[in-house]
Amino acid sequence: MSQQITDVRHMAQAIGLARRGLCTTAPNPRVGCVIAQGERVVARGFHRRAGQAHAEVEALRAAREPVRGATAYVTLEPCSHHGRTPPCADALIDAGVARVVSASLDPNPLVAGSGLERLRAAGIAVESGILEREAVALNPGFFKRMRTGMPWVRVKLAMSLDGRTAMADGSSKWITADAARADVQRLRAQSCAIVTGVGTVLHDDPRLDVRIATEDDVTPGRQPLRVVVDSQLRMPPSARVIGGAGDTLLATAARDVARERALADAGVTLLHLPAPDGRVDLRALLAHLAVAQCNEVLVEAGATLAGAALRAGLVDELIIYMAPTLMGSAARPLLDLPFASMDEKLGLQISDITAVGSDWRITASVGGG
Repeated sequence: MSQQITDVRHMAQAIGLARRGLCTTAPNPRVGCVIAQGERVVARGFHRRAGQAHAEVEALRAAREPVRGATAYVTLEPCSHHGRTPPCADALIDAGVARVVSASLDPNPLVAGSGLERLRAAGIAVESGILEREAVALNPGFFKRMRTGMPWVRVKLAMSLDGRTAMADGSSKWITADAARADVQRLRAQSCAIVTGVGTVLHDDPRLDVRIATEDDVTPGRQPLRVVVDSQLRMPPSARVIGGAGDTLLATAARDVARERALADAGVTLLHLPAPDGRVDLRALLAHLAVAQCNEVLVEAGATLAGAALRAGLVDELIIYMAPTLMGSAARPLLDLPFASMDEKLGLQISDITAVGSDWRITASVGGG
Protein backbone atom coordinates (compact mmCIF):
# COMPACT_ATOMS: atom_id res chain seq x y z
CA MET A 1 0.00 0.00 0.00
CA SER A 2 1.38 3.43 -0.93
CA GLN A 3 2.26 5.95 1.76
CA GLN A 4 -0.41 8.35 0.48
CA ILE A 5 -3.16 5.74 0.74
CA THR A 6 -1.96 4.76 4.21
CA ASP A 7 -1.98 8.41 5.30
CA VAL A 8 -5.51 8.99 4.01
CA ARG A 9 -6.81 5.81 5.64
CA HIS A 10 -5.39 6.66 9.06
CA MET A 11 -6.49 10.30 8.87
CA ALA A 12 -10.02 9.25 7.94
CA GLN A 13 -10.08 7.13 11.09
CA ALA A 14 -8.81 10.11 13.13
CA ILE A 15 -11.62 12.26 11.72
CA GLY A 16 -14.13 9.60 12.73
CA LEU A 17 -12.73 9.69 16.26
CA ALA A 18 -12.92 13.49 16.38
CA ARG A 19 -16.59 13.31 15.46
CA ARG A 20 -17.24 11.51 18.75
CA GLY A 21 -16.61 14.81 20.53
CA LEU A 22 -19.18 16.65 18.42
CA CYS A 23 -21.30 17.68 21.40
CA THR A 24 -18.76 17.80 24.20
CA THR A 25 -15.56 19.72 23.43
CA ALA A 26 -16.72 23.35 23.17
CA PRO A 27 -15.17 25.85 23.30
CA ASN A 28 -12.28 23.64 22.15
CA PRO A 29 -12.22 22.08 18.68
CA ARG A 30 -13.10 18.45 18.01
CA VAL A 31 -9.85 16.56 17.42
CA GLY A 32 -8.96 12.93 16.80
CA CYS A 33 -5.60 11.16 16.75
CA VAL A 34 -4.37 7.82 15.39
CA ILE A 35 -0.83 6.57 15.99
CA ALA A 36 0.43 3.93 13.58
CA GLN A 37 3.51 1.86 12.86
CA GLY A 38 3.17 1.73 9.09
CA GLU A 39 -0.25 0.33 8.30
CA ARG A 40 -0.79 -1.04 11.82
CA VAL A 41 -2.67 1.18 14.26
CA VAL A 42 -1.18 1.06 17.75
CA ALA A 43 -3.21 3.81 19.47
CA ARG A 44 -6.33 5.89 19.07
CA GLY A 45 -7.71 8.87 20.98
CA PHE A 46 -9.98 11.88 20.76
CA HIS A 47 -10.57 15.03 22.77
CA ARG A 48 -13.58 14.34 24.96
CA ARG A 49 -14.23 17.53 26.93
CA ALA A 50 -12.68 20.95 27.45
CA GLY A 51 -10.19 20.77 30.30
CA GLN A 52 -9.49 17.08 29.75
CA ALA A 53 -6.61 15.54 27.81
CA HIS A 54 -6.30 16.42 24.15
CA ALA A 55 -6.52 13.77 21.43
CA GLU A 56 -2.76 13.19 21.18
CA VAL A 57 -2.36 12.57 24.91
CA GLU A 58 -5.42 10.31 24.95
CA ALA A 59 -3.88 8.25 22.15
CA LEU A 60 -0.48 8.04 23.85
CA ARG A 61 -2.13 6.82 27.04
CA ALA A 62 -4.03 4.17 25.09
CA ALA A 63 -1.01 2.86 23.17
CA ARG A 64 -0.80 -0.94 23.15
CA GLU A 65 2.93 -0.93 22.38
CA PRO A 66 5.81 1.59 22.22
CA VAL A 67 5.19 4.44 19.79
CA ARG A 68 8.85 5.38 19.23
CA GLY A 69 9.38 5.76 15.49
CA ALA A 70 5.63 5.78 14.76
CA THR A 71 3.53 8.29 12.83
CA ALA A 72 0.87 10.34 14.63
CA TYR A 73 -2.13 11.40 12.54
CA VAL A 74 -3.94 14.36 14.08
CA THR A 75 -6.95 16.19 12.64
CA LEU A 76 -5.64 19.54 13.92
CA GLU A 77 -2.10 20.82 14.40
CA PRO A 78 -0.79 19.80 17.85
CA CYS A 79 -0.92 22.70 20.28
CA SER A 80 2.31 24.39 21.41
CA HIS A 81 1.08 26.48 24.34
CA HIS A 82 0.10 25.89 27.95
CA GLY A 83 -3.65 26.21 28.49
CA ARG A 84 -5.60 24.00 30.83
CA THR A 85 -3.37 21.17 29.56
CA PRO A 86 0.33 21.08 28.57
CA PRO A 87 1.44 21.36 24.91
CA CYS A 88 0.60 18.28 22.84
CA ALA A 89 3.63 18.93 20.63
CA ASP A 90 5.86 18.30 23.66
CA ALA A 91 4.01 15.07 24.49
CA LEU A 92 4.64 13.75 20.97
CA ILE A 93 8.30 14.76 21.13
CA ASP A 94 8.77 13.05 24.49
CA ALA A 95 7.07 9.89 23.17
CA GLY A 96 9.62 9.64 20.36
CA VAL A 97 7.29 9.63 17.34
CA ALA A 98 9.18 10.01 14.07
CA ARG A 99 6.50 11.70 11.98
CA VAL A 100 3.41 13.83 12.55
CA VAL A 101 0.70 14.34 9.92
CA SER A 102 -1.92 17.00 10.65
CA ALA A 103 -5.03 17.51 8.56
CA SER A 104 -5.01 21.28 9.08
CA LEU A 105 -3.13 24.07 10.77
CA ASP A 106 -4.63 25.47 13.96
CA PRO A 107 -6.23 28.91 13.32
CA ASN A 108 -5.76 29.84 16.99
CA PRO A 109 -3.19 32.68 17.04
CA LEU A 110 -1.60 30.99 20.08
CA VAL A 111 -0.66 28.08 17.79
CA ALA A 112 -0.94 29.02 14.07
CA GLY A 113 1.96 26.90 12.83
CA SER A 114 4.11 27.02 15.96
CA GLY A 115 3.12 23.48 16.94
CA LEU A 116 4.49 22.04 13.71
CA GLU A 117 7.59 24.24 13.98
CA ARG A 118 8.30 22.87 17.44
CA LEU A 119 8.04 19.33 16.09
CA ARG A 120 10.36 20.12 13.18
CA ALA A 121 12.89 21.67 15.56
CA ALA A 122 12.91 18.39 17.47
CA GLY A 123 13.78 16.47 14.31
CA ILE A 124 10.30 15.08 13.66
CA ALA A 125 9.10 14.89 10.05
CA VAL A 126 5.95 16.97 9.60
CA GLU A 127 3.23 17.07 6.94
CA SER A 128 -0.09 18.88 6.78
CA GLY A 129 -3.15 19.03 4.53
CA ILE A 130 -4.30 15.37 4.43
CA LEU A 131 -8.14 15.43 4.31
CA GLU A 132 -8.01 19.09 5.33
CA ARG A 133 -11.48 20.00 4.06
CA GLU A 134 -13.11 17.16 5.98
CA ALA A 135 -11.25 18.05 9.16
CA VAL A 136 -12.09 21.76 8.96
CA ALA A 137 -15.76 20.87 8.36
CA LEU A 138 -15.81 19.26 11.82
CA ASN A 139 -15.08 22.63 13.44
CA PRO A 140 -16.73 25.40 11.41
CA GLY A 141 -17.39 27.54 14.47
CA PHE A 142 -13.91 27.22 15.95
CA PHE A 143 -12.25 28.13 12.63
CA LYS A 144 -14.61 31.03 11.97
CA ARG A 145 -14.32 32.43 15.50
CA MET A 146 -10.54 32.31 15.41
CA ARG A 147 -10.35 33.88 11.97
CA THR A 148 -13.12 36.50 12.11
CA GLY A 149 -14.19 36.97 15.73
CA MET A 150 -17.69 35.72 14.92
CA PRO A 151 -19.39 32.36 15.55
CA TRP A 152 -20.77 29.97 12.95
CA VAL A 153 -24.52 30.66 12.74
CA ARG A 154 -27.09 28.05 11.79
CA VAL A 155 -30.78 28.85 11.41
CA LYS A 156 -33.08 25.91 12.07
CA LEU A 157 -36.49 26.04 10.39
CA ALA A 158 -39.39 23.64 10.06
CA MET A 159 -41.83 23.99 7.20
CA SER A 160 -44.51 22.28 5.19
CA LEU A 161 -43.98 21.26 1.58
CA ASP A 162 -45.46 24.60 0.50
CA GLY A 163 -42.99 26.56 2.66
CA ARG A 164 -45.24 27.45 5.60
CA THR A 165 -44.25 27.44 9.26
CA ALA A 166 -47.49 28.11 11.14
CA MET A 167 -51.18 28.61 10.51
CA ALA A 168 -52.55 32.14 10.38
CA ASP A 169 -53.47 31.94 14.10
CA GLY A 170 -49.84 31.03 14.95
CA SER A 171 -50.42 27.35 15.70
CA SER A 172 -47.47 25.21 14.60
CA LYS A 173 -47.35 22.06 16.78
CA TRP A 174 -46.31 19.91 15.22
CA ILE A 175 -45.23 20.45 11.62
CA THR A 176 -42.58 17.72 11.70
CA ALA A 177 -42.66 14.26 13.27
CA ASP A 178 -40.77 12.77 16.21
CA ALA A 179 -37.63 11.79 14.29
CA ALA A 180 -37.04 15.33 13.03
CA ARG A 181 -37.59 16.80 16.49
CA ALA A 182 -35.08 14.33 17.94
CA ASP A 183 -32.63 15.39 15.25
CA VAL A 184 -33.03 19.01 16.39
CA GLN A 185 -31.94 17.90 19.85
CA ARG A 186 -28.63 16.85 18.33
CA LEU A 187 -28.29 20.24 16.67
CA ARG A 188 -28.84 21.87 20.04
CA ALA A 189 -26.36 19.56 21.72
CA GLN A 190 -23.53 20.56 19.38
CA SER A 191 -24.33 24.28 19.73
CA CYS A 192 -22.80 26.64 22.28
CA ALA A 193 -25.81 28.96 22.26
CA ILE A 194 -29.42 28.88 21.07
CA VAL A 195 -30.94 32.20 20.00
CA THR A 196 -34.66 32.88 19.82
CA GLY A 197 -36.95 35.89 19.74
CA VAL A 198 -39.29 37.11 22.44
CA GLY A 199 -42.24 36.42 20.14
CA THR A 200 -41.42 32.71 20.21
CA VAL A 201 -41.06 32.84 23.99
CA LEU A 202 -44.43 34.55 24.45
CA HIS A 203 -46.27 32.28 22.02
CA ASP A 204 -44.66 28.86 22.58
CA ASP A 205 -42.90 29.23 25.97
CA PRO A 206 -40.07 26.83 24.97
CA ARG A 207 -37.33 25.60 27.30
CA LEU A 208 -34.68 25.50 24.55
CA ASP A 209 -32.62 22.94 26.44
CA VAL A 210 -31.09 19.66 25.33
CA ARG A 211 -33.08 16.53 26.06
CA ILE A 212 -31.24 13.66 24.46
CA ALA A 213 -30.02 10.10 24.96
CA THR A 214 -27.00 9.59 27.19
CA GLU A 215 -24.37 8.08 24.88
CA ASP A 216 -20.92 9.43 25.70
CA ASP A 217 -20.44 10.71 22.15
CA VAL A 218 -23.75 12.60 22.08
CA THR A 219 -24.49 13.96 25.53
CA PRO A 220 -23.29 17.57 25.79
CA GLY A 221 -20.82 18.58 28.45
CA ARG A 222 -23.12 21.47 29.30
CA GLN A 223 -26.45 22.94 28.34
CA PRO A 224 -26.13 25.59 25.63
CA LEU A 225 -26.55 29.22 26.60
CA ARG A 226 -30.14 30.30 25.87
CA VAL A 227 -30.34 33.75 24.31
CA VAL A 228 -33.56 35.73 23.90
CA VAL A 229 -33.68 38.76 21.61
CA ASP A 230 -36.21 41.07 23.27
CA SER A 231 -35.98 44.66 22.11
CA GLN A 232 -38.69 46.00 24.45
CA LEU A 233 -38.20 43.80 27.54
CA ARG A 234 -41.45 41.91 27.10
CA MET A 235 -40.29 38.51 28.41
CA PRO A 236 -41.93 37.54 31.70
CA PRO A 237 -39.72 36.27 34.56
CA SER A 238 -41.87 33.13 34.62
CA ALA A 239 -40.84 32.03 31.09
CA ARG A 240 -39.63 28.42 30.89
CA VAL A 241 -36.48 29.51 29.05
CA ILE A 242 -35.30 30.83 32.43
CA GLY A 243 -33.91 28.43 35.01
CA GLY A 244 -33.16 24.76 34.71
CA ALA A 245 -29.68 23.49 33.91
CA GLY A 246 -28.66 26.23 31.48
CA ASP A 247 -27.99 29.96 31.69
CA THR A 248 -30.21 32.56 30.04
CA LEU A 249 -29.06 35.79 28.39
CA LEU A 250 -31.53 38.46 27.31
CA ALA A 251 -30.42 40.98 24.68
CA THR A 252 -32.49 44.15 24.66
CA ALA A 253 -32.59 47.69 23.32
CA ALA A 254 -34.82 49.07 26.09
CA ARG A 255 -34.29 50.38 29.61
CA ASP A 256 -36.77 49.64 32.36
CA VAL A 257 -35.38 49.37 35.88
CA ALA A 258 -38.30 47.40 37.32
CA ARG A 259 -38.42 44.84 34.50
CA GLU A 260 -34.65 44.48 34.45
CA ARG A 261 -34.59 43.84 38.19
CA ALA A 262 -37.37 41.25 37.96
CA LEU A 263 -35.58 39.38 35.18
CA ALA A 264 -32.23 39.56 36.96
CA ASP A 265 -33.84 38.23 40.14
CA ALA A 266 -35.16 35.30 38.10
CA GLY A 267 -31.60 34.47 36.99
CA VAL A 268 -31.39 36.25 33.63
CA THR A 269 -28.25 38.06 32.48
CA LEU A 270 -29.19 41.23 30.61
CA LEU A 271 -27.23 42.72 27.74
CA HIS A 272 -28.09 46.17 26.39
CA LEU A 273 -27.32 46.28 22.65
CA PRO A 274 -29.47 48.94 20.95
CA ALA A 275 -29.21 49.47 17.21
CA PRO A 276 -30.09 52.80 15.56
CA ASP A 277 -33.53 51.42 14.56
CA GLY A 278 -34.43 50.69 18.19
CA ARG A 279 -34.00 46.94 17.83
CA VAL A 280 -31.26 44.71 19.19
CA ASP A 281 -28.00 44.93 17.25
CA LEU A 282 -27.71 41.33 16.07
CA ARG A 283 -24.15 41.67 14.82
CA ALA A 284 -23.04 43.03 18.19
CA LEU A 285 -24.87 40.18 19.92
CA LEU A 286 -23.05 37.55 17.87
CA ALA A 287 -19.71 39.28 18.46
CA HIS A 288 -20.46 39.17 22.19
CA LEU A 289 -21.17 35.43 21.97
CA ALA A 290 -17.88 34.89 20.15
CA VAL A 291 -16.00 36.70 22.93
CA ALA A 292 -17.79 34.34 25.32
CA GLN A 293 -16.19 31.48 23.31
CA CYS A 294 -19.33 30.35 21.51
CA ASN A 295 -18.22 28.48 18.41
CA GLU A 296 -21.57 27.45 16.93
CA VAL A 297 -24.83 29.34 17.43
CA LEU A 298 -28.22 27.87 16.57
CA VAL A 299 -31.06 30.26 15.79
CA GLU A 300 -34.48 28.78 16.55
CA ALA A 301 -36.82 31.68 15.93
CA GLY A 302 -39.78 32.90 13.96
CA ALA A 303 -39.79 34.39 10.49
CA THR A 304 -39.03 37.93 11.71
CA LEU A 305 -35.81 37.30 13.65
CA ALA A 306 -34.57 34.58 11.29
CA GLY A 307 -35.23 36.83 8.31
CA ALA A 308 -33.49 39.79 9.96
CA ALA A 309 -30.37 37.71 10.64
CA LEU A 310 -30.36 36.48 7.06
CA ARG A 311 -30.80 39.97 5.58
CA ALA A 312 -27.98 41.25 7.77
CA GLY A 313 -25.60 38.66 6.34
CA LEU A 314 -25.09 36.93 9.69
CA VAL A 315 -26.18 33.41 8.73
CA ASP A 316 -23.78 30.75 7.50
CA GLU A 317 -26.11 27.79 7.17
CA LEU A 318 -29.78 26.90 7.02
CA ILE A 319 -31.09 23.61 8.40
CA ILE A 320 -34.62 23.17 7.09
CA TYR A 321 -36.89 20.31 8.11
CA MET A 322 -39.57 19.83 5.49
CA ALA A 323 -42.72 17.85 6.26
CA PRO A 324 -44.83 16.16 3.55
CA THR A 325 -47.84 18.35 4.30
CA LEU A 326 -49.56 21.38 2.78
CA MET A 327 -50.65 24.21 5.06
CA GLY A 328 -52.19 26.57 2.53
CA SER A 329 -51.67 30.11 1.31
CA ALA A 330 -53.05 31.75 4.47
CA ALA A 331 -50.38 30.13 6.64
CA ARG A 332 -47.25 32.01 7.70
CA PRO A 333 -44.14 32.06 5.49
CA LEU A 334 -40.75 30.55 6.26
CA LEU A 335 -38.86 33.83 6.54
CA ASP A 336 -39.62 37.53 6.61
CA LEU A 337 -37.74 38.57 3.46
CA PRO A 338 -39.60 41.49 1.84
CA PHE A 339 -37.75 41.35 -1.46
CA ALA A 340 -39.19 43.49 -4.23
CA SER A 341 -37.38 42.16 -7.29
CA MET A 342 -35.52 39.11 -8.59
CA ASP A 343 -32.26 41.05 -8.17
CA GLU A 344 -32.69 40.74 -4.40
CA LYS A 345 -33.06 36.98 -4.33
CA LEU A 346 -30.65 35.17 -2.03
CA GLY A 347 -28.60 32.31 -3.40
CA LEU A 348 -28.18 29.07 -1.44
CA GLN A 349 -25.90 26.10 -1.96
CA ILE A 350 -27.59 22.87 -0.92
CA SER A 351 -25.00 20.52 0.56
CA ASP A 352 -27.24 17.74 1.83
CA ILE A 353 -30.78 16.40 1.64
CA THR A 354 -31.48 13.55 4.04
CA ALA A 355 -34.64 11.70 5.02
CA VAL A 356 -35.31 11.98 8.76
CA GLY A 357 -38.21 9.70 9.54
CA SER A 358 -41.15 10.87 7.44
CA ASP A 359 -39.60 14.33 6.91
CA TRP A 360 -36.64 15.70 4.97
CA ARG A 361 -33.68 17.69 6.31
CA ILE A 362 -32.19 20.18 3.88
CA THR A 363 -28.79 21.68 4.68
CA ALA A 364 -27.83 24.77 2.70
CA SER A 365 -25.05 27.32 2.96
CA VAL A 366 -25.88 30.95 2.34
CA GLY A 367 -24.58 32.88 -0.65
CA GLY A 368 -23.71 29.94 -2.85
CA GLY A 369 -26.42 30.08 -5.49
